[in-house]
This record gives sequence, structure tokens and C-alpha cells, in this order.
Amino acid sequence: MFSHLWFLFSQILGTGMDTQDTSPSVLLFFDKQRFIFNAGEGLQRFCTEHKIKLSKIDHMFLSRVCSETAGGLPGLLLTLAGMGEEGMSVNMWGPSDLKYLIDAMRSFIPNAAMVHTHGFGPAPSAKGSAVSDMGKFTDPIVLIDDEVVKISAILLRPSCFEGHQVMSEDSTLLNPSVGPQEKKDQFMKPLLPHPKSPDRKVLPVLKPGDVSVVYVCELPEIKGKFDPAKAAALGLKPGPKYRELQLGNSVKSDRQNIMVHPSDVLGPSVPGPIVLLVDCPTLSHLQELLSVESLSPYYADSLDDKLDDVKSVNCVIHLSPAFVTKTPDYQKWMKRFGGAQHIMAGHEIKNLEVPILKSSARISARLNYLCPQFFPAPGFWSLQHLNNFEPYTFSINEGSVPKLCEGISAENLLKFTLRPYAQIGLDKSVIPSSLTPTEVIDELISEIPEITDAAEQISQIWCKSQESKRLSPVQDDVVMIEEPWINENTSKPDKISREEIPCLDATDMDEVNNDQTVPSCLENITREDMEIVLLGTGSSQPSKYRNVSSVYINLFSKGSLLLDCGEGTLGQLKRRYGVKGADNAVRRLEFIWISHIHADHHTGLARILALRRELLKEVAHEPLLVIGPRKLKRFLDAYQKLEDLDMQFLDCRHTTEASLDAFKDALESNQNNFTSGTDVENLNSRDGQGVAVQNIETTLFARGSPMQSFWKRPSSPVDSGMTFELLKNLKKVLGEAGLEALVSVPVVHCPQAFGVVLKAADRVNTVGKTIPGWKLVYSGDTRPCPELIAASQGATVLIHEATFEDGMAEEAIARNHSTTKEAIEVGASADVYRIILTHFSQRYPKIPVFDEKHMHKTCIAFDMMSVNIADLPVLPRVLPYLKLLFKNEIMADEFDEVIGSET
Repeated sequence: MFSHLWFLFSQILGTGMDTQDTSPSVLLFFDKQRFIFNAGEGLQRFCTEHKIKLSKIDHMFLSRVCSETAGGLPGLLLTLAGMGEEGMSVNMWGPSDLKYLIDAMRSFIPNAAMVHTHGFGPAPSAKGSAVSDMGKFTDPIVLIDDEVVKISAILLRPSCFEGHQVMSEDSTLLNPSVGPQEKKDQFMKPLLPHPKSPDRKVLPVLKPGDVSVVYVCELPEIKGKFDPAKAAALGLKPGPKYRELQLGNSVKSDRQNIMVHPSDVLGPSVPGPIVLLVDCPTLSHLQELLSVESLSPYYADSLDDKLDDVKSVNCVIHLSPAFVTKTPDYQKWMKRFGGAQHIMAGHEIKNLEVPILKSSARISARLNYLCPQFFPAPGFWSLQHLNNFEPYTFSINEGSVPKLCEGISAENLLKFTLRPYAQIGLDKSVIPSSLTPTEVIDELISEIPEITDAAEQISQIWCKSQESKRLSPVQDDVVMIEEPWINENTSKPDKISREEIPCLDATDMDEVNNDQTVPSCLENITREDMEIVLLGTGSSQPSKYRNVSSVYINLFSKGSLLLDCGEGTLGQLKRRYGVKGADNAVRRLEFIWISHIHADHHTGLARILALRRELLKEVAHEPLLVIGPRKLKRFLDAYQKLEDLDMQFLDCRHTTEASLDAFKDALESNQNNFTSGTDVENLNSRDGQGVAVQNIETTLFARGSPMQSFWKRPSSPVDSGMTFELLKNLKKVLGEAGLEALVSVPVVHCPQAFGVVLKAADRVNTVGKTIPGWKLVYSGDTRPCPELIAASQGATVLIHEATFEDGMAEEAIARNHSTTKEAIEVGASADVYRIILTHFSQRYPKIPVFDEKHMHKTCIAFDMMSVNIADLPVLPRVLPYLKLLFKNEIMADEFDEVIGSET
């Protein structure tokens, strides 16, 4: 019956394990079905790198419903929706609060019908469900039961009181000789109302996200071998009756007046393998895990069940964090499974030492070798970079505590074979081999020998910077110039010779040297003023080498901010700054600005906000200000029913120039809110310059049509009083960040799409001279449009999307994106000092195709590229070296399984 089930296994997918920002995923693989447990951010990127075809997934299960376990779902579902004519459908399983997540995703996932959701457990309620409701779900909930596998869910809920201690080592919950009723009595003690509660009859409630799940995966038993000799002795002739007996059916003997039963002719059956996936996220959940009766049949030391009913567990995959699994109680519980193999898939030191995304790490290491000034992230973490994480130990031999259960730390792609039965057990054959930075650099030098000289030449540029610094006596009209590319008697940049950059020809040199005057805002600039970190530079969906859109603006002592926040933003922050460094970056966020509702620009937002809430829960703080299109608010409002994001939302429409002017007038008039006569509503039909525009439903344009900006007007009225308070808060936040203004600019991409202008406050140097603040413009996704050009006039930096190469202008127009040439022309038209191109189509795996003409003020962005404002004058000089680094690369579309277009 099960002869087709030749090769079955469970496998660790290393999502998030090297950065601790998400829960690892687990793949359960069968010949005809695929099951995935948890889908944290980065799952799609990891599977792309390792050629795991997510299009084959039939069912997805969540052990908890939160950003840690489900952050990768939106992007994954959008990818599946783009496959084939009608898209792929998938079954989604999870605790009943899965409803809130699906409701939130419906706000931007168009093909909601492709997701077939199956929630289980107590009915969800935004106000919480009574703990007593959990009593209805004490037995395992059977989710799937077919010829392939039986999957059941056992619910865990946390203890009722915060800070409740886990039971001591002699707890009756860990004693198998204690009867079920005694265990139940012991466990029910925490269910009493809190002693400080005014009404002691009120039971505590379960909030969305509280319930965790233990999944039990049981394969069918393996029938014993058929014995033809026994069948013949019982009077059976070879034929169809042999098959019936093998299928478990009794038949009548051909030669004797008897019934022949399967047990008469089959050898002893072998129990099917059993795999448990355990997610016990907190010590509060541990109490129920230790006491839950429905796990009793799986304990090897169980005394409460008949021996015939005890089921032998072959493998337990622990998604629980180390601070839970390292407790004596948890390890004693592990021991109850006898000889089961324990795989510790929580965040452990062994996982952190190896980069999950090896292809991206290799590129980062190469860039770091060539130009560590712009690419400080090494790609590979040292143990020191991990901020003193303690290695996980599975055995405890301290004092009177006996040696406990042995386990193995999970590694990327580690398998546990389930069939064939003879091969059951761990399989490390496909674990990626270790790779060191030394190996990567040695390979690079062997491949491109001249890269060593190039790295030295780049180093000399920065050495020259240090040598050229001078502290002149303070005079009335003298300012301190710190940059080496500024001559002693002029603010023009030095000419660059071909000897400096041997990989350029004469034409290239003319373009590089055809630069403009260094803007006055860079006079006396310090390295502690502003840094641009490109966390994600790809479009549509993550690839092996480029994550999706996110720009981190580091204002150092004044805080930080994010412009867009695609999936994996938190993981990228951790790869750039380390685990604790990224936590500090998230704590210091002043605001997050989102350009538009497409998933590659905002689906990392919930994870960032949830982490910030957790990091600041013991500290007095204000909710974080999120500025974005109105549609984003629908997603955030729906999602917050599931998980508190601790944020305030401000519509981008109210941060356009015209809207801000109205706000300024109201503020100067000492009004506490906008009156009905104020032009707040009218601003919805005005562009950033206050010019009336036509309301239309589309922003798709044909070639040659006038490039104007339009965006939809929402049907619901605006709460003007609330908006006024949020704008006052924005003004306060900007002041604290050293910024003079934030202005959103409607652009041509989709309804309610925006670019943004950030203007730093003016500075006064040591001799009292006022130095204008820098101006940074980020385009978001857009066609070239007059509004953005006008807003970018004289900008210090323009970060502009360049999704397509110049030869794909028609596709760029059809999809409302820009080509490389168009992006550069926008910067040239606006007299921008420096242009950074980003948001490249993933059809360009490593470096995009670009025309080198007019690149003298432009640079190509790469993930983890960190551009300090003090280094802007030298930025274009690095591009030729980057071209050298990728000289052997050819354009290739690495996405065999990704079908769809850039959004």
C-alpha cells in the first residue's frame, strides 16, 4: 500500500538561525506531498539559494502566530500567486488567531482565495479568550490523516501570571508515577484569579499570539513481509487474494474452508516513525508542556498507559529557545522520550557561526576586501562579533543533577531520514560545507590577481584623506577642509589619473573628472553626522545576492530611521551591526517611512516594530511613528489585533509640501486642530506644490504621455484633529533627529506611492559660519516624474530606483519603474550632487547592466553598502573598482522557479 513512499525525511531550513530574528523552519518531505512548519523572514531567500522548490509545498503550519514565525508568509504567498495562470494554492494551518494574520495580509495580497486557512483551538478574540476555553482542547487535534501521514496539534498556553516560576526539580509534573488527576490538580493551581484582581471570579484571558503548538507527525506502520509459503499452506492460490492480504483484508482460502487473515501470512509490522516539533517559547509555556496529558502515549517511561499503546518517538525537533531548553525541567522532560534523537533548532551558537546565506556572505566578503570603507560588513561573523553568546550544552553534571538527555545542534539542511526504515536516522550529507573568509579572498585573488592592487589603491584614497586633514588657525573666512579630493586653494575635486584607476580607459577618466563643485553642506562635515546603509537593493522578492528594499539612515547620536522596510530588514541589520548592534539600532529608531504598499517595501515592518516593543518594554518611551500610504494603515490596524506593534501611523498625504504648509499655518495660528475650513481634505487633490491635479484610478502610462503624478483619494474622511497631533509629534521627532523637514512627494508607480525628501538642519561651524544642512531624496518606486525632479533640486544625495537596464524601457514604462539611464537623468535634471542607484531587477543576480556614460556622479548600490556623508565626494571613484570585481560575471537569471514580474 505504501510502496511508493521510498524516500521520506524531515529537514531543517535555516531561516533566521544565524541572526536570531526569526524561528527556523522545518520541511517534512514525502514523495507526493511537502509540509513546512513556520515561515519566518528569509525562508524564500534561503530556499532559492539551496534550490528547494517552494512551489511544491502543499501545507504550511505555524507553531505560533507572530512575526517571528510568519514574517516570510506574505512574500511567499505572493510568489506562489504569480506561478502559472491561476497561481498556486496552499493550505495554511495554525492556532485560531491565524485569522488576524490572514485578515491583515488581505489588504495587499490580491489572490486571497489561494490561501485556504485552517485555524484550530479556542475561538480568537481581540480582547482575549477565557482560559477555561482551553479545557475543550486537551486532546490532540487531528489536522491531516491520510495514507501518507497523520499530523496532530497539541496546544500549549502560557501560565496566567507574569513571572510565575517553573516548578522545582522535584515537581510532581515530572514524576511519571504520579497519576493524571494529581498532575491536573497541580497544574490547575496557577489558573486561580490573580490575588490582586478586584473580582476573583474572573478568569484570566488568552491574548492573540499566546497559544503555541506541539505538532505530532506519525507515519503509517510498515506492514510485515508477505510469506507465500504460509499462504500456500493455508490453501491460497497466487493471485489477487495475496494483494488483499497485503492491504490488510481477510480472504477465504481457495482449498480449505477457512478464512485467512493478514496476521496469518504477514510478518510482524514495524511501527511508523514519529516526529515531534516542539515550540515552547517561554518558561510560562513550559508548565503546560510538562503536564499535558495528551503527550503521555509518547513517553518511553509512561506508567499510566498500557504497553501496547505506547508510541515510540524517533525524532524531536525543538524550536524552543535555548533559555528554555537549558533548564533542568526541560531536559528532564526530553529524557522521557527514551532513545529519540533530539535536534535543537533554537538559536544556538553553532548555527550562528555559519552564514545562512552563503552566496550573499561570499559577495559581502569580496566587497569588504576590496573596499572596507564602503563595505564594513565582513560577510562572515567571528565569535567576537556574536557578542559573547554562550554555547549550548546538552549535558549538566553540576552538583546533584544527573547527566541529562543528549541532543544535536541543528545545522542548515540537516536531515532526519524516515524511510526507508533501514536508513532511519540523521543524515548530514547535504549540510553546506564550511567556508572561511580566507578561502573566499584566496579564491578572489586567484580569479582576479589585479584586485590586490585595486584594494591598495582604494586604501590610499582614505589614507590621503587622513594626511590631508589640517587644523588651520581660526580666521573669519577660513573653514576646516577635511577631504583629500578638495584642493588647497579650491573646492573643485582633484583630477584623477589613469594610474590611480588602471581599469578605466581615457573616456571613462573624462567622465569621472567631469564633476561639480563639492556642495557647501559638506564643509567641515564629520563622520558622526549621517550614514546611508543600503540593507536591501533588489526588487520584487529576495534573491541569493540582494534582499528587497530597505535603507537605514544612521544619524549616530541623534538616532536613526528607516526608509522602506522589506522582508528581512531586521536580519540585514544584524548582519551589518551584529545581533546586539542591530538591537541598539532598532531601539534608536525615530521613525519609519514607507513609500507604498507593495510587499517588497513593507513586509519587514511588523518584525521591526515587535522587536522594538520588546526591547523597550521596561523603558518609558513613545510609540514609534510610522509614515506611509493610507493602505498601509489597514494592514497595520488588522495586524495589531494579533500583535501589539506599539506605533502611531501618519498618512504620507499629510506630509506633502502643501499639507505641511497648512499645518505650519495652523500651528502659527495656535489652533489645536484643523477646522472644517482648512484645506486638509482639499490637499488630497493637490500635488506636493499645491497644484490641483485630476483624481484618476490608474498610474499606467503609454510611451510619450505626460508624466504627471496622481494618487487615489480615500473614501473615508480624515480625522483632522488626530492628524494635527501626529504632525506635531513628527515636528518634535524631526527636531530630535537634527532634521529640519520631511516631505513626501507623490510619484508615478501605483496609487498612493511616494518619494521622500529629508533636509538636515543648518549647522554653525567653529568660526560662526552657517553651513546649510544636507538634503537626501529617496525615490521609492517610480517612473521619472516632474514632481520628484522638482523636489530633488540641489539634493546632496538622490537614492533612485533603477529596476531595468536601458534596453528595457518599454517594460519599465509598463510597470511604472525607471531604467538606469532615466534615474541618472532625474539626478542630472535636479542638479543632484551624488546619485545612488538601487532596486535592481533580480534578473541581474550580482551587478546590474548599466551604461557607463554620465556615471561620474553615480554609484551602484549593493546590499550592506554603507556610505558616510563625509565620503560622498569619493563615491563615484569606487564604481570602476566594483566593475573590476565583477568583470567575470555575466548576466544570468538565477530564478528558475520564480515566475512573475517586478511589483
